[in-house]
Amino acid sequence: MRSYGGVLVTGAAGGIGRELRAGLRGRYPRLRWSDIQQMDDIGPGEEVEVADLSDFAAVELLMRDMEAVVHLGGIPIEDNWDALLPANIVGTFNVYEAARRAGVKRVVYASSNHVVGFHRRTRVVGPDDPMRPDSRYGVSKVFGEAIARMYADKYGIETVCLRIGQFRPRPTNTRMLSLWISPADMVQLVLCSLEADEVHFEVVYGISANRRAWYANPGAERIGYVPRDNAEEYLQEVLESADVEEGIGQWFQGGPFCTAEFDGAFDDIP
Repeated sequence: MRSYGGVLVTGAAGGIGRELRAGLRGRYPRLRWSDIQQMDDIGPGEEVEVADLSDFAAVELLMRDMEAVVHLGGIPIEDNWDALLPANIVGTFNVYEAARRAGVKRVVYASSNHVVGFHRRTRVVGPDDPMRPDSRYGVSKVFGEAIARMYADKYGIETVCLRIGQFRPRPTNTRMLSLWISPADMVQLVLCSLEADEVHFEVVYGISANRRAWYANPGAERIGYVPRDNAEEYLQEVLESADVEEGIGQWFQGGPFCTAEFDGAFDDIP
């Protein structure tokens, strides 16, 4: 298993970041948490750096003395392009370029299920299936995976791209029965992504062991990720939640991201 002296986590003030702050505590000699806002509850061997990832000079400072990065930073939902461009496009490029210059060995990149959101729910999708982004947000994550692939091939920066499903304490609607990931499984997934041996470029779907999963996930085995939770355990609660999906999104894996602003022809989408 790979070990590190220093690990940087961007976007550490978000929901997944908060979970990692508890789950990674004490795992590495130095943990550097970064976000655009200040954070409290910092333990021994931990640092907080407030930084805007669209500022390359600031990102270069974040990388000093680090050996691995978990890149969560960015806008995690659909937004206008003017917001997504600096946060998700420029910020991700800056992370990879600063990592290259600093000699960082590995990046774990938080991608999204929305890079394949326009695949139909009747289809099992693997990492080699075509990208079908369902939103501008999804497009920004397609860009991130492309940058990750190029930096792996050209510069040897090992990368695991995590196509994260829906991270919640428990599933709350029928769509989550297929793509939910629990907090405990999320922490395990990040640790496996950081510490697995013999990684070049890997795409792993970030979901729990859900019986209704829409994804083939061979990369999970390669990095040693064995999820323990299953959304099916909450089936009765979900069925009693009166959740009703509307619009064309009910037919596609991206759900409401597909429905929003839709003005295409449903039957033209294979």
